[in-house]
Amino acid sequence: MKTQLALFLLAGIVAAGTVRAEPAVSKWVEATAHVVPKQTATEGEGYFSIIEGHNGRLYIGTHANAVNSWLVEFDPAAERMKIVVDAHQAIGKDLKGFGSQSKIHTRNNTGKLTGKIYFGTKQGYPAADEKREDYPGGYPMVYDPRTGQTQVFPIPVPHHGINSITPDESRGLAYISTCADHRPGPGENAIFLVLDLKTGKYRELLDTEHYYGFIVVDYLGRAYHPILGGDIARYDPRTDKLERLKQTIDGRPPSEATRLALDKPDPINWDISPDGKTLYAQPMRGNGLYAYDLTAEGDTLPGRSLGELIPGAKSVDCRAMCVGPSGAAWCAVTENVDGLHLLHLVRYRPGDAAPADLGVVSVRNPDFTEFQDESGKTLPFHGGFVRREDGRTVTRYVIMGVCESAEGSVYILALHPYSVLQVRAADLSVR
Repeated sequence: MKTQLALFLLAGIVAAGTVRAEPAVSKWVEATAHVVPKQTATEGEGYFSIIEGHNGRLYIGTHANAVNSWLVEFDPAAERMKIVVDAHQAIGKDLKGFGSQSKIHTRNNTGKLTGKIYFGTKQGYPAADEKREDYPGGYPMVYDPRTGQTQVFPIPVPHHGINSITPDESRGLAYISTCADHRPGPGENAIFLVLDLKTGKYRELLDTEHYYGFIVVDYLGRAYHPILGGDIARYDPRTDKLERLKQTIDGRPPSEATRLALDKPDPINWDISPDGKTLYAQPMRGNGLYAYDLTAEGDTLPGRSLGELIPGAKSVDCRAMCVGPSGAAWCAVTENVDGLHLLHLVRYRPGDAAPADLGVVSVRNPDFTEFQDESGKTLPFHGGFVRREDGRTVTRYVIMGVCESAEGSVYILALHPYSVLQVRAADLSVR
């Protein structure tokens, strides 16, 4: 298998699916699991592609390596999922192998004016006899839930996938960050571009030398993208000016411990407050949450530490961070305890003294899909949920995405099989 599954495998799991030497858990968060259509995630995987539309439905990107990718709509009220975009059908090409559009990997976004869903496609994993150049490049796409139509924009950078697309519909623009899958050297990491939504033409702003860069647009329409080494690019469409900002955390340059300014590319989760005035950042392998004041003047972006996600945790992995309509920042973060991963749901609300670890997520409906064949053997890519000795069902691997809905529920993307975990607003209201 050509995936990064080896990064997720854990020690200490017995064959029957019960976790051995279980860490003690003092607080639990109950979630309802919903499986994503399995033909859209053939190896049980997916990424952080989840966003709520104006219609209250969730839009989820999938990954079928060497095959195709799809955008899936999830209606929580009806508890129903359906495919709304077939990537190959949308572009009019059905290449297989490394040439396929295997992933929708983007942090999906919803257009504020139109309610359209912005996403993009990305490369999968090459076989031994395939070249990186076999992948033509990824396509930015825009799906309109009202009409069911999908608009496809041209490939912005040949052989690069799309990692981030963030619209500014009020100005007819969208901002793109590409991904060359970690290949070193200039032009082989995240290229920061602006797309004219009317003409379909691109303009390259900067080779950021980063990867997995997320883009946010602030209250003045300025777009931000991380740069390798800790600087931050800011583009102002009103003046057509691209700035390179420094940053501070609590009045000082970011320390190595923050993981915000490393000299090697390392993913940093970014999202922005609903009013566009605060940028939240969470390094994937860091245990801290940070906030930047986007109203500050000058060439330095002042940030502050908000505290640890999981107090005292020695090893964490967070690929799932969002800021929801309520203004709360959410992290679905896995803590590694003696080789076992525990999924914690963490919330920070403006004014809180620190992020609050609400507890470890437990699946209340462990039979939400078939996990075994008729002989009782676990199906391929179905080992992502395990039963503890206390009877609770938990996730086994790192978590990939999180989204807060307008009505207050939180949705988390889990692996093997690719599934949505719904933490209902009613279960969070007392916390």
